[in-house]
Amino acid sequence: MPDAVRPPQPSELDQLPDRDPQETAEWRESLDAVTAHAGEERAAYLLRRTVEHAERSGLPVSGPLESEYVNTIPTSAEPDFPGDEALESRITAWNRWNAAAMVTRGSRDGLGGHIATYASVAWLYETGFQHFFRGKEGEDRSGDQLYLQGHASPGIYARAFLEGRLTEAHLDRFRREAAPGPVEGLPSYPHPRRLPWLWEFPTVSMGLGPLSAIYQARFNRYLHHRGIKDTANSHVWAFLGDGEMDEPESTAALALAGREQLDNLTFVINCNLQRLDGPVRANFKIVQEMESQFRAAGWNVIKSLWGSAWDELFALDTTGALVRRLREVPDAQFQTYATRDAAYIREHFFGASPALAELGRLVTDDKIVELFQTSRAGHEPRKVYAAYRAAVAHEGAPTVILAQTVKGWTLGPGFESRNANHQMKKLTGKEFRAMRDLLELPIPDSKLDDEVVPYAHPGQDSPEVRYLHERRAALGGPAPARKVHAVGLPTPSEKPFEALKKGSGSQEIATTMAFVRLVKDLMRDKETGKRWVPIVPDEARTFGMESLFPSAGIYSPLGQTYDPVDRDQLLYYKEAKDGQILNEGITEAGSLADFTAAATSYATHGEPMIPFYIFYSMFGFQRTADQFWALADQLGRGFVIGATAGRTTMTGEGLQHADGHSHLLASTNPAAVSYDPAFAYEVGAIVKDGLRRMYGPDADQQEDLFYYLTVYNETKVQPPMPEGEGIEEGILKGLYRFREAESAGADAPRIQLLASGTAIHWILEAQKILAEQWGVAADVWSAPSWTELRREALDCDAAALRGEERVPYVTRALSGAPGPVLAVSDWMRAVPDQISPWVEQDWTSLGTDGFGLSDTRDEARRHFGVDAESIVVAALAQLARRGDVKPDAVRRAAESYGLA
Repeated sequence: MPDAVRPPQPSELDQLPDRDPQETAEWRESLDAVTAHAGEERAAYLLRRTVEHAERSGLPVSGPLESEYVNTIPTSAEPDFPGDEALESRITAWNRWNAAAMVTRGSRDGLGGHIATYASVAWLYETGFQHFFRGKEGEDRSGDQLYLQGHASPGIYARAFLEGRLTEAHLDRFRREAAPGPVEGLPSYPHPRRLPWLWEFPTVSMGLGPLSAIYQARFNRYLHHRGIKDTANSHVWAFLGDGEMDEPESTAALALAGREQLDNLTFVINCNLQRLDGPVRANFKIVQEMESQFRAAGWNVIKSLWGSAWDELFALDTTGALVRRLREVPDAQFQTYATRDAAYIREHFFGASPALAELGRLVTDDKIVELFQTSRAGHEPRKVYAAYRAAVAHEGAPTVILAQTVKGWTLGPGFESRNANHQMKKLTGKEFRAMRDLLELPIPDSKLDDEVVPYAHPGQDSPEVRYLHERRAALGGPAPARKVHAVGLPTPSEKPFEALKKGSGSQEIATTMAFVRLVKDLMRDKETGKRWVPIVPDEARTFGMESLFPSAGIYSPLGQTYDPVDRDQLLYYKEAKDGQILNEGITEAGSLADFTAAATSYATHGEPMIPFYIFYSMFGFQRTADQFWALADQLGRGFVIGATAGRTTMTGEGLQHADGHSHLLASTNPAAVSYDPAFAYEVGAIVKDGLRRMYGPDADQQEDLFYYLTVYNETKVQPPMPEGEGIEEGILKGLYRFREAESAGADAPRIQLLASGTAIHWILEAQKILAEQWGVAADVWSAPSWTELRREALDCDAAALRGEERVPYVTRALSGAPGPVLAVSDWMRAVPDQISPWVEQDWTSLGTDGFGLSDTRDEARRHFGVDAESIVVAALAQLARRGDVKPDAVRRAAESYGLA
């Protein structure tokens, strides 16, 4: 709008010298003149052309965040299509049919499934599979990494069926994984743990796919820059829905990808303008919104919106009225156009202005229906190919392709662009016949039954299948495919572990520092040291890791382009292109995405890496539990460290930082091997065992799990490992006797005190008080893992149902121990209570149930009733109930310690 209408506003340019104000005024006057004589559209067009020319000329000028609602690549600029379009159309048709048939057949038993997503996105996948996606049978064995939409999985299964990787029996086992059958069942979505030879990445938890894809692309660069693996040819493709971009995780790391110029990454966003229940941006334009968001984050944006049928109409738009109307029509209205007849479109679209009405008179009703109902760029292989080729050729930035499609395309008017199509799980016989005719498939009516629709295959020697195999062979083999090139790592030196076994002498150190020192020593190992990947969300100094900065370096693709403020200090902040530490900033989600990429490198790239992700304990499982499930699903391996653990150890930090429940959350994850070690030597034994189980020399014996350790910031003298048999076994299994009862007389009442983590120090003090003041003999047990004890006991219970006689380890360990059992931890009582069914003695527990609070450690522990004196009172109460001590002993103790 000209200055005559809109008053001039203050500008940042006002503070900069204008060396030729008259020239500036002439440019503004020229723009005003064009606006007055040719209209706003013409003036805006000239401005965009001028900025575009400036960008291409290398002038330091920023372009607009939003472009017109048209294709980025004009039809005239599309490259020649290198494939056989007719054959690829038939391949896609077979896959469309079998995907719909598979879900429909399964729906007879109420299994459900999704049809409309793949129908919408089929060409986006097929063009990639035929021409771009590299397999893992090439020389580098890495190939491309494909993050595929979960709801499109029926189409991927249908393609694998056409290839011969799956049979009809497999397709009939879609969503049938528990019931016995002749072949393995197919999981509903991409689940590597369920179908590990096919799926690489779990993506159906919406938002995690795009986040993981960005960090996977970044980790590929990390491996390359550190000289571990040449990943220059690996490209990461993430297929997403426009509705999925609502998830905060979907856009959380866009700036990282732009900032680090990850041109090995392409997002393909299927813009069918529909979420699960209806329009994505009913009153707005999701494509334009995402274009602005991605451009602002430094991405290359390619819009592939309109099919070739629109070319004629755009050529007739000499006034710009059509482009203006496309820009202003909200998404929900465009969805309506896709379901209405030509008369409605003429009235509501072309009737918006005289210029549009005149344009509408130049096209037939049939043409209007084609334009608005079917002609989308995402359904045309030539346009998809042009977008993909431009994406992989682009350098210096990641690319997002915004491809418009019709949800439910080819499934008939009952599905296409309907709000309810996400919930529609089957087609009728009539709809299959219409689909067959549209796709021109040679399936006779005699084989179409309203009850059981057949699968269809052109034959293993058909031109379609031969072509498919030829294309995949040229691209490095089948995709998607997960291939583990098993590599065992040599056992590290015993020296770092022996140091922890000896204890800390008179020095007080926290278990957090013990872990960091251990890993620092392991990173020096000549064979495996380079494979450690330290990951921390910004608070490395909190965990005592600053000593790693100058020695290992912090990874940055740019190296260090500045003089660090602490350069003159010994432990300065050193960034390096081959840096080993991933210091991610304040993002637990990003750090865990990093961890996942590193933890699965053994399969993705055939390069086993040993990541350890250390974080504020409270902000791990509570904040990113969904990602931990995805990590488990992806068969990730490594060490997850919840530092500054416990409800009462974070002096003064309060509720938001006080973690008393993460072990309960972790216990629900079957792949998480959870430990709450009390002493440094326990940390060493657990890490050593984890290295053996996940990375041992015998690759065939490696296990797909990850270790979760909680460590504390409370400094204590670390004792040496007790002598005697069974100590290390007890640490790993989860329970061992640390210290027998101090002398309290032969007839003294007896009790067993169990504790994990920092609580061991409370019960050791309670043991002394019980003996000296109350004549009670207490044995002290360390319980590094309540969860592992419970899991082993559950296995024994399951074996008993099969007729096997197995006694749980926890039962055997405590068998015959005199007196009741009192379990204590800095966690909710439900954490130690996991083992109570298998303890034959009288059981009770103390814990830190409730919200955290700010105070000293002593006051916080008194508040929760887990300090030494509270433990003494609880122990006496247990003994009194049994008649082992006089009832008034409990009252006297409580009054004596100020607890009454």
